Amino acid sequence: MVLWPEGAPGALGKDDGDIPKLYVYPAPGAGVHSSVIVLPGGGYTHLVMEKEGAVEARWLNAHGVTAFVLEYRLGPRYRFPAPMQDGARAVRYVRSHAKELDVAPNKIGLWGFSAGGHLAGYLAAVHDSGEAKAADSIDRVSDRPDFAILSYGRFSMDDSIPRTGTMDGLLGKNAPQALVDAISVVRLVTKDTSPSFIYSTTADQTVNSLNATAYYDALKRAGVPVELHIFERGPHGTGMAQGLKGLPELAIYPTLLENWMEMHGWMSES
Repeated sequence: MVLWPEGAPGALGKDDGDIPKLYVYPAPGAGVHSSVIVLPGGGYTHLVMEKEGAVEARWLNAHGVTAFVLEYRLGPRYRFPAPMQDGARAVRYVRSHAKELDVAPNKIGLWGFSAGGHLAGYLAAVHDSGEAKAADSIDRVSDRPDFAILSYGRFSMDDSIPRTGTMDGLLGKNAPQALVDAISVVRLVTKDTSPSFIYSTTADQTVNSLNATAYYDALKRAGVPVELHIFERGPHGTGMAQGLKGLPELAIYPTLLENWMEMHGWMSES
């Protein structure tokens, strides 16, 4: 589904990479389903569409949840805030088409990985209720996700947390501090930030797990429901963490997520 049939805001052309879109994985069975928009990782320069997109979509379908995988715009062609605009539009699109898609408008979540985890965290914190008089009916509904699942994302740009680079794919080289601060999700948290499930590993050498604890702390202070799981072992980019050689303990991760979603009513108990 093309998010802006007439062209995305700030589009630089009409090639595939200029057209943000959703790939739909309808949940089987009749009735109204919860839904999750999956945001693949890739450092804001490419998208890991299978391992951090389609695999999760199929798992969600198997648990009665309709899934969408977002293909958002990327650097260096597109910088901040283009991916954020695409993510917000995806939430509005699903919510405004909830009836046709057989999904509940108040049970729309995000699931992001790495850069997609950062994007999901940003969208969980920064949103609005829509413009009542907008010409485009999609823009009249809220872009607030009802919940967020965050896998090994970067949420803090604070120098006290070791990092490689300054989100160059999103900001470009040598971004001004004000722009760096604008994407530091922990600074953006309010009491209206979406309830969140956070997954990370201590051994991640790409995105330090201190990001996960910093975001957890920010949500906790704001009174936002949050659950955090940090495993000792495991590299960056574990995806669903199934069948990883020498890391059998990570395989429990989807079960923990399933329990959390069932607890909140976003997944039917199996």
